[in-house]
Amino acid sequence: MIRKFFRKLASKKDKFDHLLEKYNLPRAYFNINRKMITKGVWVGLFWGFIPMPMQMLAVVATTPFVRFNIPIAIAMVWLSNPITMPPMYYMEYLTGNFILGQDGIDGITLTLEWFSENMGDIFLPLYVGTAFYSIIVSSLVYFVLNWLWIHSVKSEQNEKKYRKKK
Repeated sequence: MIRKFFRKLASKKDKFDHLLEKYNLPRAYFNINRKMITKGVWVGLFWGFIPMPMQMLAVVATTPFVRFNIPIAIAMVWLSNPITMPPMYYMEYLTGNFILGQDGIDGITLTLEWFSENMGDIFLPLYVGTAFYSIIVSSLVYFVLNWLWIHSVKSEQNEKKYRKKK
């Protein structure tokens, strides 16, 4: 399933090669294979869960340390957008409170004044929850996606063997 989608993308190779040559971009960061895609998802989700500006630049800054598919990673970062950020960060805040064994703040009002007064109480639980989701959940998604990809390849191979026997 997944491989077929990326094979169709790879079939439009001429235009893509011209783009890479024009801007002198390394081809390795655009490879479409299991390892590059799953690592791209992992890196993108890792940075996407962290409440910070310029998440896409953080993805690009990660490239010297981990080889991954950059477009996939940037797409994963886009999962945290202005619409999804408030629920994500609230979930991370609640998770951080749970991990720390704290009660949350009561009487929340969505004003800049309230946030500036309570930032010290919000900061630690938010980033503890952020660490949980960035490390644990992105790694879990990486391993599940890797397993699904391998399982998909094996099922395709079994289908081919079955068709040949007929």
